[in-house]
Amino acid sequence: MSGDGVGIRRITDADWDAIAAMESRAYTELGLSEGQAALRARADASPETCFVLDVDARPAGYVLALPYPPFRYPDLERAEESSVSAHRPRNLHLHDIVVAERLRGGGLGQRLLHHLTLTAGSRGFERISLIAVGRSEPFWTRRGFTAYPGIAPGGYGANAVYMSRPQVRGDGRVDETS
Repeated sequence: MSGDGVGIRRITDADWDAIAAMESRAYTELGLSEGQAALRARADASPETCFVLDVDARPAGYVLALPYPPFRYPDLERAEESSVSAHRPRNLHLHDIVVAERLRGGGLGQRLLHHLTLTAGSRGFERISLIAVGRSEPFWTRRGFTAYPGIAPGGYGANAVYMSRPQVRGDGRVDETS
């Protein structure tokens, strides 16, 4: 835990009610809420790349990321299958990143993304991908992600955009060769 009462750690069983509530508040209005069972299945596929953000020892955000081949992504209509991550592609798909509403705008999402990026780098991932939903493409573009307009992510809403970026190397610089 850092001196400001903020910490990032792996998800435990006790976190799932809070995670499901945050996910529902973030995605229900967009028609994209998956429910606790689907979220748990995604985290179970790659527990080493899924984290909770604690503020004053309480869950205040989370990130779910799992290995996926480039240009592929989770189907929101199905729980994750363990065979997806068995091949260990070099692409880490950032499926969800959520910070509690009352804490947004204070850089906590950036902390989560930074933690995920460092974790991905230490585990040998070459790229991070995501689906930008709810017109969030400009937000992700500012964080180094590039849109692939030829890929239409079905099931993620009318304005969904598949994006990815090269991974950050161990020295903190972006690996442009990936």
